[in-house]
Amino acid sequence: MTQEQTTRTLTAAQIAEATGGRLVGDGAVVVRAMAPLDRAGADDLSFLALLKYAPLLAASQAGVVLVAPELEDTPGPVRARVVVAKPYEAMLALVPRFYHPVARTAGVHPSAHVGREAVLGRDVTVDAGAVIEDGARIGDRTWVGANAFVGAASRIGDDCQLYPQVTVYANSELGNRVILQSGARIGSDGFGYVSHSVNGQFTHEKIPHVGRAIIGDDVEIGANSTIDRGSVDDTVIGAGTKIDNLVHVAHNVRVGRLCLLVAQCGVSGSTRIEDGVVLAGQVGVSGHLTIGAGAKIGAQGGVISDVPPGESWSGYPARPHRESLRAYAALHKLAGLMKRLEKLLDRDGA
Repeated sequence: MTQEQTTRTLTAAQIAEATGGRLVGDGAVVVRAMAPLDRAGADDLSFLALLKYAPLLAASQAGVVLVAPELEDTPGPVRARVVVAKPYEAMLALVPRFYHPVARTAGVHPSAHVGREAVLGRDVTVDAGAVIEDGARIGDRTWVGANAFVGAASRIGDDCQLYPQVTVYANSELGNRVILQSGARIGSDGFGYVSHSVNGQFTHEKIPHVGRAIIGDDVEIGANSTIDRGSVDDTVIGAGTKIDNLVHVAHNVRVGRLCLLVAQCGVSGSTRIEDGVVLAGQVGVSGHLTIGAGAKIGAQGGVISDVPPGESWSGYPARPHRESLRAYAALHKLAGLMKRLEKLLDRDGA
């Protein structure tokens, strides 16, 4: 959910108590918000968890810093430090102390359209210009943002948030606590055609898509990402999976539980992505493949064969990561070898 800042303040001593950390410095220092080390001011809380960011502390103006035990002696002018084992996790735990969800009022805006036999649960919010078509069902406490579209006979679970201009095509299903960022498209037709001749004219004939797009509980789908409906089978996104902005998941794909698909990934039709898989930015996956549980694909990897469970692959074509690194190393040596060969050929020719 979108967060907005509160007026609440915390002292360094209160932060130490809330996180179970050890206070070093002035416990009376007051902070009102959070910021990274390089932009934090005197009334901001920041954190230092990795050695590579230690130089930023020397010039930071942060009022309080959450710091890992091995970095607590890092030089810097900060007035108070709270030493915790996992500064980043402690920072996240403090978010509700400074920020809270944007307020909303349950009800249907006068400019919204709710179709016949559509069912809205308790405390649903439907903002201006939203369209909910005939027979759709919206679960309790769900928020449908401005100009969002929910197609006929779709099913939306409880406590979901559809940000402005989201499109959920007809017959799609969303579980509980699903978040769709602005511009996400759920249940659009997949890219499927039969190329043949009709009356002597070559054409691409569209394959009808009659499957569904099914999104599990606790899934988040980023801005302008697209999840296509199945052609005959369903496209399924498993519970707890998080999908970044500008990702495309094609028809009949099955994505397991607790996967991470980072920005600009593309997954071709009928591929199976098992539980806990990570696809880094701009990964492309060919169709009808299986990526095994817990596998990781490095950024810009091009997957054209099945990936065994638990392995890390990278490169194009994607292969086991160490093998990929050796191939790149050999490629970089090639220019030098060519120069040496040319010298030998010139000498022999002379």
